[in-house]
Amino acid sequence: MAKRVRDAHLESRTSREKLKARGKPYYKAIGAGLHVGYRKGKNAGVWVARVYTGDQNYLVQKIGVADDVRDADGAAILDFWQAQAAARAFAASVETPPTEAPLTVADVVAAYVATRDARDTKRRGRVVRSDASRRLHRYVLGQGKRGTLEAVPAAPLASIAMASLTDEHLSAWRAGLPSSLKETTKQRLINDLKAALHSERKRMPPALLVGSGLKSDVDADDSADVARENQILSDSQVVQLLVAARQADDELGWDGDLYRLVLVVNATGARFSQIARMRVRDAQLKEGRLMVPSSRKGKGKSGSIAVPVEPAVIDALRPIVTGRAPDAPLLERWQYRQPSGGIKWERAGRGPWQTSSDVAQAWKAIRERAGMPTVIMYSLRHSSIVRGIRANLPIRLVAALHDTSVAMIERHYGRWIVDGLEDMARKAVVSLVPLQDDTKVVALRRADQ
Repeated sequence: MAKRVRDAHLESRTSREKLKARGKPYYKAIGAGLHVGYRKGKNAGVWVARVYTGDQNYLVQKIGVADDVRDADGAAILDFWQAQAAARAFAASVETPPTEAPLTVADVVAAYVATRDARDTKRRGRVVRSDASRRLHRYVLGQGKRGTLEAVPAAPLASIAMASLTDEHLSAWRAGLPSSLKETTKQRLINDLKAALHSERKRMPPALLVGSGLKSDVDADDSADVARENQILSDSQVVQLLVAARQADDELGWDGDLYRLVLVVNATGARFSQIARMRVRDAQLKEGRLMVPSSRKGKGKSGSIAVPVEPAVIDALRPIVTGRAPDAPLLERWQYRQPSGGIKWERAGRGPWQTSSDVAQAWKAIRERAGMPTVIMYSLRHSSIVRGIRANLPIRLVAALHDTSVAMIERHYGRWIVDGLEDMARKAVVSLVPLQDDTKVVALRRADQ
């Protein structure tokens, strides 16, 4: 039995409703040289099958009406799963058996985007586009007009076959990125493309060095160091931000949710995505520590990191921990909805924080009250790492507490490591020069006398 292929944008009528009507079908690969496609119209869409017949040629055939309006009957009206079966049946009837089409960069990137979108959709409980999807569509795959954004054609890189991909292709794409993009944005985009390409590493030429072809003309390490230097906060600045967070929480009616979030981010130095996954059981009040889930970066990572925190943080969390289920999200916030036909938004229950965008507007209010208009929330993580370095903690411990690598710490926070080592070396200086006063001068003999 053929394996069913999932696609968050096509497998339900609810998700298909959000797609824009267009002449070109939305395709999903379901086998070697075989795609099932959905062409959206004004009413019910239709399913099509696309079979690769060799020499860059495809055979496209309508296979049924989508169950957008009426329920599927398995014959004329098909759901996504039935459409897959119909596409395979059509492919089997084609005289020229389907051969595997050349896999292009666009195919690989589109598959990676679908995986990232499906993951984020599962996390949030509704169909969403991932950040990687937005970046890769705009700068690799191309996209239609979206709101005030003009349509963007696919990059020339997208049509390159994976088997023919070279460092020169990647370098040309990198050089063609808009100069207005911030270096950090470019690096995120490059990381997305690297991840997509490495998902099909076996399809690339063995000698291809993806990292070499995508290396920035500007030293990424230098740009990262400058960004972090501008965002390293003193202890007094951190206190200033926490005071502003408490004020914003009170004034904006967050009921303590906003302040507790900022407090935990500062106390642990963890990423927002890690904080959002913390559970009630992760607040170990008696031990005075928080168990921070490992990030999803890297392969095979799991478990939690034990981070000691000050008693004031434990006291702030105690009210939301007491009497709650261990598996409940530790930090929650009010969710809002707008009633049908209504104007005002109303509270619709409490739920966990999901993405950093949930706090974007509130963070602007915090930094305005703190008088720090350019500070970013991630600066709390940078500052936490530097505090550990300045406290002369072993670099390996600083890296472990912040769920990163020693190499990353040394690369991006090298200046503060050097300062910390100098402080340690200064403490090891032993005074060996003999004391002297105005009446008695101690003369030291030369070594050759």
